Amino acid sequence: MDFSQVTAGLSSNDTVERDFTPAAPGADHAPLVFDVIIAGCGPTGATLAAELRLHDVRVLVLEKETEPKSFVRIVGLHARSLELMAMRGLLDRVLEHGRRRPAGGFFAAIPKPAPENLDSAHAYLLGIPQPVIERLLEEHAIELGAQVRRGWTVTGFEQDDEGVTVELADGRRLRSRYLVGCDGGRSTVRKLLGVGFPGEPSRAETLMGEMEVGAPQEEIAARTAEVRESHQRFWLRPFGGGVYSVLVPAEGVGDRAEPPTLEDFKQRLRAVAGTDFGVHSPRWLSRFGDATRLAERYRVGRVLLAGDAAHIHPPIGGQGLNLGVQDAFNLGWKLAAQIRGWAPETLLDTYQAERHPVAEDVLDNTRAQTELLSTEPGPQAVRRLLTELMDFDEVNRHLIEKITAIGVRYDFGAGPDLLGRHLRDIEVKQGRLYDLLRHGRGLLLDRTERLTAGGWSDRVDHLADPTAALDVPCVLLRPDGHVAWVGDDQQDLDDHLSRWFGRPAD
Repeated sequence: MDFSQVTAGLSSNDTVERDFTPAAPGADHAPLVFDVIIAGCGPTGATLAAELRLHDVRVLVLEKETEPKSFVRIVGLHARSLELMAMRGLLDRVLEHGRRRPAGGFFAAIPKPAPENLDSAHAYLLGIPQPVIERLLEEHAIELGAQVRRGWTVTGFEQDDEGVTVELADGRRLRSRYLVGCDGGRSTVRKLLGVGFPGEPSRAETLMGEMEVGAPQEEIAARTAEVRESHQRFWLRPFGGGVYSVLVPAEGVGDRAEPPTLEDFKQRLRAVAGTDFGVHSPRWLSRFGDATRLAERYRVGRVLLAGDAAHIHPPIGGQGLNLGVQDAFNLGWKLAAQIRGWAPETLLDTYQAERHPVAEDVLDNTRAQTELLSTEPGPQAVRRLLTELMDFDEVNRHLIEKITAIGVRYDFGAGPDLLGRHLRDIEVKQGRLYDLLRHGRGLLLDRTERLTAGGWSDRVDHLADPTAALDVPCVLLRPDGHVAWVGDDQQDLDDHLSRWFGRPAD
């Protein structure tokens, strides 16, 4: 392993505290070179690395897999994640590789159209191959200066008052101020940290894959529609060129610890649909369960958890990747503030205070959706009732806002409904609001033209714009786009600037 590669490409702002010479096995300490080491380079880890680099935080991402994923699984980016991509100038790049579909029919796969006028400029779902979105996010982090090393596996760590010593599989050690576990549902970091992961084990397994299908399209569509009247965990969805996404219950098929085979798919298709549709030439095959678990804590000292390392749930509704990316946007600027020395005392604690309840809500709605997929008479009766209720706009809107995270509102105390919510991409005199948030700083949007960010101007930008498309006088936005203050009084603004952005500069 060539550790000299780790510091290659560091910018002039990334001066290390001393020459980088990783400690050999048995040595007491490795030199403190990095501010943050991230275990895992999936969407959450790559997004967090990029967010930290916006603030010149020295980041090393360690990924145990030597190569990116090769199977072409399609994942969905919901409205809130698309907004975050737009805020960092990534949306156009992402849109090139995805396919848009309406933001409806998500909740328990109940086929209802999206309600009108959702509170987002990107109120649609973007289907995109998982390897592609992971590559784009990793490339973005590297472009900003993050160091990514594949085939480097975290096997242990120790933390003290000044930092974290991270041990790799070959016994060598690295040193950083903080460690963040973004290493998935079987997170090594979480297990070593001793954080509880309560919840429910998997009760139902499902096979999922992409493969070519020999049966005529009309026969597939008719039989799929018939089967889905009683089996919601079933579909064959065309991708074009004879390739279909196939989903089928996995009851009694194979060893859970082993990947499924094409024969497993054929067996279950015949059992559920009466035919295997002539499936052949698989692109990838997988299985997933409905285990649902939530970490008791997101932070212990200098070690934090994000993404699937902090929460797992069934993939119904397509919320998992989105939840992890949104964790990273919430954590990134706060951890950077802590490292840069201007964070208010309790700022880093707000990461768990804000994101843990969001994950709880996602776990609850996936539990509910899972029950509604059951073929038992009771859940099917509830499903029929909910299908009727979703004809009411308020019900349909509420459920879509849950799935897409549009409805997330952090508790910032009493205030207007806008407080704590994510502000949509509105028009401002300089173009679009999100274009002003690309550097990960706060923003004071001032329609009165009387306020100032004063001593916080090194952390907060100020736009005086009486024409901005807002129905309130002024808003203070955090770097993640959530509204931290609404009003028009300078002293009240200063109090909130101190709350979120620390003491003003001298």
